[in-house]
Amino acid sequence: MKTLTRTAAVAGALALAATPAMSHHSHAMFDHTKFDTITGTVIDFAYVNPHGALDIAVMSKDGKMDKYWFEMSNLSNMVSRGIKKTTFKPGDKVNITYHPLKDGRKGGSYTSIVAADGHHYE
Repeated sequence: MKTLTRTAAVAGALALAATPAMSHHSHAMFDHTKFDTITGTVIDFAYVNPHGALDIAVMSKDGKMDKYWFEMSNLSNMVSRGIKKTTFKPGDKVNITYHPLKDGRKGGSYTSIVAADGHHYE
């Protein structure tokens, strides 16, 4: 019984002393010196922490569909900007201004989005 009590006390002390791990990735993958703008159709919208994500389909000049990925803000920032879980639905047309990815992949970090109804999200 003594060992069980001691083990419980040590476990409790360790639990109280533990601090939550807080981490955040770098935004170094985005070129913050450039802005691009693109219009496309929403494929998927992930309304999650630590960052939401928006996937859109864009018709290229040669007639094929390209998929673009955009990193959104965290949930509290999106809420304060009026972005809800249901704001962007598959099939919606959007116009996105963003900082492109440095490595040339399609997508980036959004700075503003204009929805088909003209509503502007920053």
